[in-house]
Amino acid sequence: MAFIRKVKTKSGATAVQIAHKTHSQISRIEHIGSAHNDRDLALLLALAKQRMLGSQQALFDDPQPPTVRIRRSVSTVLFDALMEQYNKLGFDGLGNPDFAYLCIARLVEPTSKLDSIRVLNGLGITGLSKSGLHRCLKLIIANNYRDKLAKLCFAHASQGAGITLVLYDVTTLYFEVQKEDDYRKPGMSKERRLEPQIVVGLLVDQHGFPLEIHSFEGNKAETKTILPVVEAFRQRHGLIGITVVADAGMLSQDNLQALADAGYTYIVGSKLYKIPCGVAEYQKKDKELTDGQIMTAKTAVAGQRIIYQYRQKRAVLDLRNIEKQIEKAEKIIKGTTVAKKAKFLSVTTKQKQLNQDLIDKAKTLAGIKGYVTNLPTTEASNAKVIAYYHQLWRVEQSFRMSKHDLRARPIFHRTQDAIEAHLTVVMAALAIGRTIEYKTGLSLKRVVRTLEPLRSGTITLNGEEYPAEAEIPTAVTPLLRKLRSGH
Repeated sequence: MAFIRKVKTKSGATAVQIAHKTHSQISRIEHIGSAHNDRDLALLLALAKQRMLGSQQALFDDPQPPTVRIRRSVSTVLFDALMEQYNKLGFDGLGNPDFAYLCIARLVEPTSKLDSIRVLNGLGITGLSKSGLHRCLKLIIANNYRDKLAKLCFAHASQGAGITLVLYDVTTLYFEVQKEDDYRKPGMSKERRLEPQIVVGLLVDQHGFPLEIHSFEGNKAETKTILPVVEAFRQRHGLIGITVVADAGMLSQDNLQALADAGYTYIVGSKLYKIPCGVAEYQKKDKELTDGQIMTAKTAVAGQRIIYQYRQKRAVLDLRNIEKQIEKAEKIIKGTTVAKKAKFLSVTTKQKQLNQDLIDKAKTLAGIKGYVTNLPTTEASNAKVIAYYHQLWRVEQSFRMSKHDLRARPIFHRTQDAIEAHLTVVMAALAIGRTIEYKTGLSLKRVVRTLEPLRSGTITLNGEEYPAEAEIPTAVTPLLRKLRSGH
């Protein structure tokens, strides 16, 4: 037999259960839910009675089983978790709920600004209009949210040990338009696209947390973007003694000198156009480079050194790519492919042939990577400089998140102000996303997929409306606990 029972819980709520008895002993208990008021208790008792009755006909003249319908279902658990991170970063100080909603919508399902209204409805946020979105974008520019967010992000990243290392890289964002203008221009595209684009420079801390984001004309050279971004960072926070890490695309002596003049140290990847003297001398002695071997050399600039490291894993990859390039060149020579250019192909008016000298040079350089720095050896050993440089994957990861998870591209806005407002939303969303990943150890996408199905809402019971809270599975509790933790 089975009966309905009410049990007081430690929290003071009333648990409604269906107890099943076998031979006068309770053999199984079904938990229906916990009520915190009389209205919820009546609802749970009705649901328990319906479950007990099932498809059986009542023996006595009991009323018909209650009719339960879902009127509305929203992902309040997910919204609350994201909103909590937004507030903890201090972004609520902007005093603009619509901006917060746009950031959260981009984290949940990146889409157009207008379609964000649908996403927000699924999170329980209603009342946001098309005109309200346009007003929000204008406020982002008029009230200089970018500057305020940069200061808030810096304050968050500075907690604990502070900021001693920043990472810089650039990417391109294209537009679904055919006509260029003074801002959106065709240039060297990271995606090898021909559409008009802009260049975006991103400065992050050593954990990939965003500190600065700037946009430039689509045909701006990468080497000309780092100084404006770093200088804006320096002026905004008045910092010196910071080490800037960037890839080889930023390597120019003017850039390095300007960074040094501004009080920064730097670590920049070095492009190897010739075999380093130290490596050549070593190989002349018929010695093979060992995995992890490091060599150094001074440059013409005082206080600057270049570090070379050989990695066997990198060499295997380099040699494999060299063989592919040789194979491509040979196919062109034989006429079996329509391609006209290849890395190791020499073309004269009379013939096409392999450039053996270039092949030999490439094979000699296989596995060797160079790093230019002005960090004194007393502050950073060669190995530490290399380790710092390889933190660049953090900024690359942030770019992947912004371009894929947050879908910063393509951009459909037409005016530069609207584009800048869009990038400001992306920057705030990126900060929230990186915070979530840092706290939980999970990707943003996985956190969203875990929390989104936990829905609350409103149900009707025989025509009467009742609120229904989300049931939190035990497996999800640790995730929520991590999100509620501090920095």
